[in-house]
Amino acid sequence: MSSSKTMKITYTAIMLALLIVVQYITKSLGQFVTGSLVNLILIASVVLGGLLSGCIVAVVSPFLAFLVGIGPAFVQIIPFIALGNLVLVLVYYFIFSKINGKTKWLYAAIAGAAIKFLVLYAGIVKIALSIIPNLKEKQIEMISASFSWPQLVTALIGGVVAFLILPAVQKALSK
Repeated sequence: MSSSKTMKITYTAIMLALLIVVQYITKSLGQFVTGSLVNLILIASVVLGGLLSGCIVAVVSPFLAFLVGIGPAFVQIIPFIALGNLVLVLVYYFIFSKINGKTKWLYAAIAGAAIKFLVLYAGIVKIALSIIPNLKEKQIEMISASFSWPQLVTALIGGVVAFLILPAVQKALSK
């Protein structure tokens, strides 16, 4: 196995572990802290580890979070979270591969956040909530509130923090 492949596997494993640990540690701090850090780690996984690493972390992490008891209470929501994460990672990857300069961070943050928000809102609020049996009105309201505008905000915060710290991390790792 080449050194490059080993590094990508290592990045992927570290990012998956980091994402789960961060969710566990920050769960009591609320959606804005936890969600922003999750989005930062998703972005870091694709920027540092490449497309495959980012995709694996994006898709696998919501299922792992559910299995360890820190994800959403309803399994029907998880595929939509995985899809939203995947969209964020794909947008970042394609913007980074097509645009040069510091503006790519801004474009990636805005586009990634907007598209992830739309996917989560449409998938969870408009589809998943209608197929989960025996949901009470209060549960629907809480889940709908969590997967609406806060998703846009946390993805934007994650993107801004990525812009602030990942260039330095990239530089340090290249030495």
